[in-house]
Amino acid sequence: QVQLVESGGGLVQPGGSLRLSCAASGRFFRIYAMAWYRQAPGKQRELVAQITSGGNTNYADSVKGRFTISRDNAKNTVYLQMNSLKPEDTAVYYCKADYQIGQVTNVIDSWGQGTQVTVSS
Repeated sequence: QVQLVESGGGLVQPGGSLRLSCAASGRFFRIYAMAWYRQAPGKQRELVAQITSGGNTNYADSVKGRFTISRDNAKNTVYLQMNSLKPEDTAVYYCKADYQIGQVTNVIDSWGQGTQVTVSS
């Protein structure tokens, strides 16, 4: 099973930047799409950005032009570069990975424990 560990969250002023990292480890055959979600207090978890194993990306409209998702397949790590941060970006950010344990097994997903991002002056 895949374990995901996020890092890089913290407190930043509006207009600032943060870079989140999520490293996958454990037993798996292949990791497919990786993604970042976020959940603000009192709100549902929402997709922020996703990247396929081939590097295709998609973003929530609210972060387009400000956030960039990337991955290093050799390190099984996905990143989220967040620029021009706004108070409304404050949330717990979660990493998700779709993967197979074996070559002929179903694709399943795993979630990280989350990392807090707070944008405040």
